[in-house]
Amino acid sequence: MKIFLDTADIDQITSLMPSQMVDGVTTNPSLIAKSGRDIKQTIAEICTIVPGPVSAEVTATDLATMRKEADVLSAIADNVAVKVPLTPDGLQLCAELSAQGIMVNVTLCFTAGQALLAAKAGARFISPFVGRLDDLGQDGMGLISDIVDIYSNYDFATEVLVASVRSTQHVTDAAIMGADVVTIPPAILGQLYKHPLTDKGLDAFLADWQKTGQSIL
Repeated sequence: MKIFLDTADIDQITSLMPSQMVDGVTTNPSLIAKSGRDIKQTIAEICTIVPGPVSAEVTATDLATMRKEADVLSAIADNVAVKVPLTPDGLQLCAELSAQGIMVNVTLCFTAGQALLAAKAGARFISPFVGRLDDLGQDGMGLISDIVDIYSNYDFATEVLVASVRSTQHVTDAAIMGADVVTIPPAILGQLYKHPLTDKGLDAFLADWQKTGQSIL
């Protein structure tokens, strides 16, 4: 399963790239606003750091303006995935861009039916928001399971990109279910490394090693 960083923070992205754990980046208008930077400059810089897909979202809601914004965003770099909302106009634009060979990430997916439409429109990625469904008492990861099954039934090429991830358990569950991608904040990536028994075991090994008086170097 691929791991994308869900952030527009250049410093965080740069610091995590050497880990070889990061396969791409997703951004959205909220993350761009939080960064306080120009969207085009930010996306361009991220694309020079990250060789994988970098999602950049249109902000318009009507088809004509979304087309113009998509032209601007897709021209920034070859690895830009234009992010569009799961609306009739968004899916029409998805079909148009996909026919041109441009990667499209269809976002704000909350039902398997919506995911089916996005796949038929040729989306490269579908972004179901599991955390937001969980917040409403619904089964966010159940949606991922349903989408994975549907896509498998019909050999759709669209990749399931699990979004709105709130915990490491979401990441593990997504991998078990066979999701293609999970996009996570840098903090959750850091949490994936951690377990108290790992820390305890390392402390014990180091204590025993010190007793030997040896040095590998």
